[in-house]
Amino acid sequence: MRLRHKPWAQEKLESHPECVIMAPEQMKGKWAALFGNDNPIHIEIGTGKGQFVTGMAELHPEINYIGIEIQKSVMIDVLDKIIAKDLKNIKLLPTDGALLTEFFEQGEISQIYLNFSDPWPKKRHEKRRLTSEPFLKSYQDVLVPGQEIHFKTDNRGLFEYSLISFTNFGLSLEYVSLDLHASEMEGNVQTEYEQKFSAKGQPIYRCEVKFH
Repeated sequence: MRLRHKPWAQEKLESHPECVIMAPEQMKGKWAALFGNDNPIHIEIGTGKGQFVTGMAELHPEINYIGIEIQKSVMIDVLDKIIAKDLKNIKLLPTDGALLTEFFEQGEISQIYLNFSDPWPKKRHEKRRLTSEPFLKSYQDVLVPGQEIHFKTDNRGLFEYSLISFTNFGLSLEYVSLDLHASEMEGNVQTEYEQKFSAKGQPIYRCEVKFH
């Protein structure tokens, strides 16, 4: 994805503290209080332009959502969607998804979404993949025991790697699809990438995995 730098992005994000949390480490253990309810909290790591996380927040007002995206110029698009839809059950963290344990207490999160993550295909970059063992350990640390990761990608190599990584870590495969849009799954909220790749005839791979 070619990213157009927006030098004013930082200032705009800071001007919306009602939904953009610039210092998430200060909220560790306090997210329920910030949302003002005890609803489950779901996070998406790597929101992109936010079509998925804002779509989910709109469909499920009974769930609180947190979108994490390190590229501030991209997060502006997510913020615009939140404002346009007047969503109250979503917060944004313009930060690195590798730092989850600095932002969330153990068991503070109920579900994690990984959508169209960077495949980092070179072997030496394996630990950067969001489905590698170091990341799985951090997910386990912040998730309620027995909860799930939902993962979507167009990259078959990353999907195959991830299935092995999940299995080796001891997660159970609850759902696997090698062609999501040809499946009978209902309620699928698409990302921008998903629409783009699917329109080209590219199969979308999806799985749900559960921690024990």
